[in-house]
Amino acid sequence: MTNIKKVSELAGVSTATVSRTLKMPDVVTEQTREKVMKAVKAAGYRPNWMATSVKTGKSNSLVVLVPNLVNPFFMRIIEGIEQAAQEHGYSVLLGDTQGKASRENDYAGMVLSNRADGLIQLDHSFPFSEQDAELAESVPMVSVCERIEGNRKFPYVELDNYAAGRALAHHLVSYGHTKFGVIAGQRTSQIHRDRLAGINGVLSEEGIPLLEQNIVGQSYAIETGIEGVRELLSNETKPTAIFCLNDDIAIGAMHELKRQGFSIPDDISVTGFDNVKVSGYLDPPLTTVDQPAYEMGRRAVEILIKKIRQEPLRRSREIMPFQLLERQSSGPARNSADESDI
Repeated sequence: MTNIKKVSELAGVSTATVSRTLKMPDVVTEQTREKVMKAVKAAGYRPNWMATSVKTGKSNSLVVLVPNLVNPFFMRIIEGIEQAAQEHGYSVLLGDTQGKASRENDYAGMVLSNRADGLIQLDHSFPFSEQDAELAESVPMVSVCERIEGNRKFPYVELDNYAAGRALAHHLVSYGHTKFGVIAGQRTSQIHRDRLAGINGVLSEEGIPLLEQNIVGQSYAIETGIEGVRELLSNETKPTAIFCLNDDIAIGAMHELKRQGFSIPDDISVTGFDNVKVSGYLDPPLTTVDQPAYEMGRRAVEILIKKIRQEPLRRSREIMPFQLLERQSSGPARNSADESDI
């Protein structure tokens, strides 16, 4: 590993200045800070922050990568992570990555430089940079909700999203719906593929087509729900029921439907996914899939600590239970005569 002397030579400053810049960046000038950080990057230097203070080489910290801290579903997972981590004597370092690879690389690198003992990823991307990929294969890491993309064999905690998608589809089909729309999230993720496959499986069995133009959206945001409804209602075949692949999307969808004068569920039924706290207090309350987010966070910590201690795992995939919560945002389809008015 490149040492601190090499960094000092590249930056043209003393090793003490390099150390001071890395540990207390606010006490040096901006010009010095820029020179040192540029040299650190050029040298590929990763300081071992804990080596001088912890004889075991352990930080007793866990890094948690969150694609969006605003999302209330992620916050419930983090609550479980925090509680379980504290019970095991670990502190939690949150990294709000905003889905950006550069941020993920920086936060994930904390495990490689011994500033954290393990990592929990709440997104589907592999968080390490290309140059760190080989070294990262041995890093204690667990993913929650999503599976790490590619063929990398890290343990993960997830819902049976395929079965949950089927449950939602059965629910709406039982109300007589035959014209559906889907407002999706990240289409590259396994979550999207599994939920959509579950929905499609039931519709196929019932002989109900799901038109490609009626699958819209590509992010888990309220704005996606708003834009998704506008797009679906502009199509020639308009849905009488809309699957929203998370609750934020459903909130936006319901807002736009009501703004355009539609009654929910009399005109169009809406379902969500996640059961964020506000979903039960919407007007009308949202039919959704409840994920045990808190328990998922706790379980992720338990698995990660086993990995840190190099204890064997009985299985690499943990499937958590779900519950379909039938509320007032879904109901019977309008009859054929009425559907022409939608």
